[in-house]
Amino acid sequence: HSSVIPLPALSPSPKVRGTHPDCSVVLHFQKRERECLERIQSESQAPAQPGQEGCPTEWDGVSCWPALPLGQSRAVACPDILNLFKKSKGLVQRNCTERGWSLPSPPYHSACQLETQGSSNDTEAQARGTLGLGELGHFVTMKVLYTCGYSTSMAALLLAIGIFSCFRKLHCTRNSIHIHFFSSFILRGTAVFIKDSVLFSDQAIDHCTMSTVTCKAAITFFQYSVLANFYWLLVEGLYLQTLLLLTFTCDRSYTWGYVLTGWGVPMVTVGVWVLTRLQYDNHGCWDDNSSLYWWGIKAPILLAIFVNFLIFLNVTRMLAQKIRCPDLSKTHKQQYLRLTKSTLLLIPLLGVHYVVFALFPRHVGEDTRLYFELVLGSYQGFLVALLYCFLNGEVQAEIRRNWGKWQRSMESNVFNLATQDFTA
Repeated sequence: HSSVIPLPALSPSPKVRGTHPDCSVVLHFQKRERECLERIQSESQAPAQPGQEGCPTEWDGVSCWPALPLGQSRAVACPDILNLFKKSKGLVQRNCTERGWSLPSPPYHSACQLETQGSSNDTEAQARGTLGLGELGHFVTMKVLYTCGYSTSMAALLLAIGIFSCFRKLHCTRNSIHIHFFSSFILRGTAVFIKDSVLFSDQAIDHCTMSTVTCKAAITFFQYSVLANFYWLLVEGLYLQTLLLLTFTCDRSYTWGYVLTGWGVPMVTVGVWVLTRLQYDNHGCWDDNSSLYWWGIKAPILLAIFVNFLIFLNVTRMLAQKIRCPDLSKTHKQQYLRLTKSTLLLIPLLGVHYVVFALFPRHVGEDTRLYFELVLGSYQGFLVALLYCFLNGEVQAEIRRNWGKWQRSMESNVFNLATQDFTA
């Protein structure tokens, strides 16, 4: 049986890093293979020296082994990309014999502290950027979890939008902004499903190197949905601060400004980013974040996050001042206290947790980051629908009122039918 070395797909290469975790390993070894093959080609074109026997330069799927005279040995360190997580300083040695290169000793899985799938009697060439079954199962499990999360969130958000739309007493600027915010979560979940369908529907296609109009369009739509989600987070924060500054009065003239901020700014940003990629960096599926032009997406998101963080601090300060004011009546204090409780729930709403992740390098806590962004992040829409609709006292009161009204109407109809039958 031949072995497959399960390379840690979560480890980002210092120079090659993609949006998809497994691409960092694939692209890393593809680059190393190209460099080694170029070296082999240049050596084959050079004139051979008479009387010098040995082993030519060879790529074994993991490392490049420079040419070596007969009877000598050479040792190479584990690939750099593995050291980011395993911190392995192991060496792999091969000898140049009359039969050619010997097998790696110790094997890669032993020297580099990797788990194996089966045993090896060859040069472990099947480790050419492929993932082991354990890591593959890890990503399949993660995909199932975030698929369930986005499906649950989208169902809850659609129900919440239906509730806000159906009951006339719930029609106001605040709930209108909530509907737009819910829609951005639905758009983001839809974009994730479309992206997965385009990039991962065909296992025979290498999604790390593909470059088609369809995949670029899917990534562009995904980036727009992410930006819109963050900017509607910003609108929610701006609206809350506006309410406090205007002392709970609401001006509908601000609504169009909120809509332009939530949907318009991301559209302009993505449009500029697309034109820039087409002109200066039109390769791959545009899903790599190693490019300098990635900041065209990342910078506006970070700006929205930090502005939201400042709004969160300012709103908390304003609420604390109003609650401590001795001139306020008990009714107003209770109103501010309710807002304070809502503010405590704004931490997931305004994306403050993303600020924490933004302060750390991408390779720090990669496992935790992926689970948080992909799995827990997929349930964020459900949490928002729960907090701002299903647990909303105003919404519950309106549902109870309409439910009671419907029950009384049904009882009245039944009574009328019974009366008609009796009189008949």
